[in-house]
Amino acid sequence: MMPPKRRKHCRSLPHDVLSNLPDNVIDVILMHLPCKDAVRTSVLSKNWRYQWCRLTELTLDYELWKTKKDLLNPTVKFSKIIYQLLTLHEGPITKFTLNVVLLKSCPEIDNFICFLSRNDIQHLVLHLPFRKLYKLSSSLFTCSQLRHLNLHYCFIDHPSAFQGFDKLISLELCEVTISSELLESLISHCPLLEQLVLDTTANSDTIEVNAPMLRSFDFTGNISSICLKNVPRLLKVSLQGDYIKAEELDFAKVFESCSALEHLLFNFSDSGFFAEEGYEAPTRLTFKLSSVKRFYLPDITLIESSYKLSYALCLIRSFPYLEYLEIKVRIEDDEDDDPILESLKLEHTSDMTFNHLSEVKLGCFAGTTPELQLIKLLLAESPLLERMLIDRRFIDHENLDTRLQFFAEVAKFSRASPKAQVVYIDSTRSRSLARS
Repeated sequence: MMPPKRRKHCRSLPHDVLSNLPDNVIDVILMHLPCKDAVRTSVLSKNWRYQWCRLTELTLDYELWKTKKDLLNPTVKFSKIIYQLLTLHEGPITKFTLNVVLLKSCPEIDNFICFLSRNDIQHLVLHLPFRKLYKLSSSLFTCSQLRHLNLHYCFIDHPSAFQGFDKLISLELCEVTISSELLESLISHCPLLEQLVLDTTANSDTIEVNAPMLRSFDFTGNISSICLKNVPRLLKVSLQGDYIKAEELDFAKVFESCSALEHLLFNFSDSGFFAEEGYEAPTRLTFKLSSVKRFYLPDITLIESSYKLSYALCLIRSFPYLEYLEIKVRIEDDEDDDPILESLKLEHTSDMTFNHLSEVKLGCFAGTTPELQLIKLLLAESPLLERMLIDRRFIDHENLDTRLQFFAEVAKFSRASPKAQVVYIDSTRSRSLARS
C-alpha cells in the first residue's frame, strides 16, 4: 500500500496580514522586542515603518550598539542613537532604561533627560559608566511625573528651588555622590515614597530618613550613619556593611521609630566590625521591637569574640515575638572545633527564649561544636517550634559514619516543642538527607 501523498503546500497566512494588524497589537509586539529589533521592523511594511517611534518604553544598553565589526567609538555611536530618538520619537515615554556601565565615558544625555521630562516619564533607570561619575543636569528634577527613579554611578546636585517628586514611589541610588543634606531633602520631599535603596561605600555624615509612607529600606554602607527618624509604616529593612566601629553603632537611632518593622536582614563582615579594647557590646536594646517576626543573618561566625554575633544576640533578645530565624554560618578555611560557644551559652544566652519561634533555617553547617550548641539552644528554648531546616555542609571525603554521628547527636537534644521536626538537606545536591 502506497503512503498518502504529502501536501505540497501548507496553509499560509494572508500575504498582507502584517500590514493589517491593528496599531495596538503592533505596539504590544514591539514592547516585547529589544530596541534594536523593534527599529528593524520598519522594513516589514509601510504600516510598520516608524511604529517603533511611538513606543512608551525604551531600553538602551550594550546590545544596541555592539557588533562584531564595530568601527565607531561606542560613546560616539550611542550619542548618535540618542540623537535619533530625540528627532524621531513621538508621544510620551513612560519608562526609559539607559545602561552604559561598560562605556569609558558617558555620552551627553542632558538634552535627552530634558526631553524625557517633557514626555511624561514615570520610570527612569540610568546606569552610567562607573569609571567616571557623570554629573546629571538639574533637568532631572523637572520630571514631575516620576514614580520610579533608579540611578547608578553619577553625581547629582538638585537646585534650591526643587519642590520634590510628588508621585515618586521607589528610589534607588547606587554609588551616587550626593551630600547628606541634599539626600535628606530629596527623601523628605517624596511624600509617597514606599521603597528606598541606598548603596554607597563613601563614609558620610548622619542621614536622617524622614519618609512616613516608607515600607521597604535597603542600605549598604556605613550603618552607623543611618537614622530612621520618621518611618511609622516601615516593614522590611536590610542593613549591610563592610567597615564599622562597634562603639559608633547606635541601634536606638536606627530602630527606635520602626514600630511596624516585621522583616530584618543584618549583614556585614566580622573583620570589618571592630571595637576598642575593653569595649562590651550591649546585651539588649533599651526598647523592644515587638513587631519583628523574621530575622535573617546571612553571614555570621560563631565565635565569642565576634562583635557581629554579640550584636545579633542583642537584637534577638529584643524581638519577643520572633517567628522565623535564618542563620547562615560563614565558612572559614581554618575552622576550629573548640567548644567556644559552651561558655557563650552559659554566660550570654541563658536569658534567651524563643517563645514564638515556629521555623528556623540554618545554612552551611559543618557540625562543629559551636553549631551544635546553637542547635541545642534553639531546640530547648522554642516551645512553638515546628520545623528546623539544617543545610548540612558536607566535606567531599566525609564518610557516612560522620554524617550519622551528627544526626545522632542532634537527635539527643531535648525539644521544648513536641511538634518540632528537624530536616537535614544538602543544597549542593538539592536533596533531603534525613529528618527527625
